[in-house]
Amino acid sequence: MESTRVLEFLTEVEEAAEDVLTNKQQIVDLDLKRNMNREALSALRSTANSEKVMVCFGNMFIKLPKSKTQDMIRKDQEQLDKEINDLRKELKAKVNHLNVIQGKPELTGYNLSPLSADEVKAINHLMKR
Repeated sequence: MESTRVLEFLTEVEEAAEDVLTNKQQIVDLDLKRNMNREALSALRSTANSEKVMVCFGNMFIKLPKSKTQDMIRKDQEQLDKEINDLRKELKAKVNHLNVIQGKPELTGYNLSPLSADEVKAINHLMKR
């Protein structure tokens, strides 16, 4: 009976830890894709004033207008940013859940969020007075 409870506890902790690790790996994978998009945008900016560029989709290359390609990459960047932020929020909840299961105290200061650009400007404006 006691061994069954211990096994259930360990299984629950292992599943929660696996969720945390999976979430972290997804963030890393999406961040790699986001960095590749940044490199692509930089490469597009540095190309000569050509109207069309070759873009790789899967295993084929397609010639597209440079502006349309940049727009597609920017939209992809926005989607990746949203997905990464959502995963980071989920990660915080999953880490807290894992700590609760293990009987550890909740992390303090972990739910803090950075100041927005407007808040930073307001603080700088007040500090100059």
